[in-house]
Amino acid sequence: MPEQQKKTSPRARVLAAGAVAVLAAGTVGALSANAAEPAAKPATTAPVTDRDHLTRTTHLTVDAATQAAQAALKAAAEEGRRVTVAVVDRNGNTVVVLRGDGAGPQSYESAQRKAFTAVSWNAPTSALAERLESAPNLKDIPGTLFLGGGVPVTASGAPVAGIGVAGAPGGDLDEKYARAGAAALAG
Repeated sequence: MPEQQKKTSPRARVLAAGAVAVLAAGTVGALSANAAEPAAKPATTAPVTDRDHLTRTTHLTVDAATQAAQAALKAAAEEGRRVTVAVVDRNGNTVVVLRGDGAGPQSYESAQRKAFTAVSWNAPTSALAERLESAPNLKDIPGTLFLGGGVPVTASGAPVAGIGVAGAPGGDLDEKYARAGAAALAG
């Protein structure tokens, strides 16, 4: 047997509608009250007067990084070598990569990793490769490559960039071309 629906009295319907209206008005009122409140003033900061906690770093410009990469690429091309040259900033971020005509596909990443390694340790990667004998776990550091071909670029004794070259038949040649790139910045 189907249940019969209860009919609500007109009075109950009016009361229920009134309750809904009161709730809705209360909600709108609360929203209006919140919207009408003034926004909190942002905290003001005093100007920094003590600069002892700040440091300054020096980075190569894009033009200087490109000049160094082109010089390294030119030095390799003059000897018939097909290489890739990467220049990274002080933080190891790639600034420019030039892949010479005919350079192998592996040379792109290798050049970047050599540049990163050189700037990270402020030392040529050939010298760092020698350290692997006493500290073989160095090679496990992400992004590094301990093969000759990376040199740091310094200013006032601090590293400001790294130049990595890859693709020549031997790390000694890669490093020779990377040094040519660094020398272009000195002149």
